[in-house]
Amino acid sequence: MDFSLSAIWDSMGFLARSVAVVLLVFAIASLGVFIERLLFFRKVVGRAGVFARASTPLLDAAKHDELLTLCRAHAGIPLAEIVLSGLSAYGKGVRDAAAGTGTLHPVELTRRTLDRRVETLQAELRRGFGVLASVGSIAPFVGLFGTVVGIINAFEGIARTGSGGLGSVSAGIAEALVVTAFGLAVAIPAVLAFNYLTTRVERLDLALDQSSGELLDHLEHTHGVERKA
Repeated sequence: MDFSLSAIWDSMGFLARSVAVVLLVFAIASLGVFIERLLFFRKVVGRAGVFARASTPLLDAAKHDELLTLCRAHAGIPLAEIVLSGLSAYGKGVRDAAAGTGTLHPVELTRRTLDRRVETLQAELRRGFGVLASVGSIAPFVGLFGTVVGIINAFEGIARTGSGGLGSVSAGIAEALVVTAFGLAVAIPAVLAFNYLTTRVERLDLALDQSSGELLDHLEHTHGVERKA
């Protein structure tokens, strides 16, 4: 008997083929998420470095208007979004305080705004992670379902031939094992991709938290100097 993949596919029933197609869709989806996130993180890290080098002198010199312009030029980069949100909230707080309409200290308003913005950006960084987590956890069970279907077919072969010989059950067993292996082949890379991307996101989360804290420290110092002046 021919045990090649094409021969096994031809011997599969409709249900077993459906399981294999579902696993193929899972594999394509997880691969697409992994590549998209990988390219996104590479772009973010590269452009964040450029933004950091250009923004540091402006921040040290308290040139907030120029820094806002720079942030808008780097829209979509989490670090630039943090600085843009912080400076915008601080400017609004200062204007409200000068007009007597502000209910919060400008720095406190900035702190609350940054907390919300950081949470939003961290969630955006994890976009698509649910797909990888779902594929990594569900694919083995889908493969196991295919295994059960293959074993059922094997017993049906025994019932048809009235014999328990290898020839009557080999096709069903091969079908079951192939689908199981396919499920594991889909799940294992998805789990590895999820763990790898999670590690990268955790580093980016830490960088966002540190950047937010450094911006708040700068604004507190700037606000104190402005009030003394």
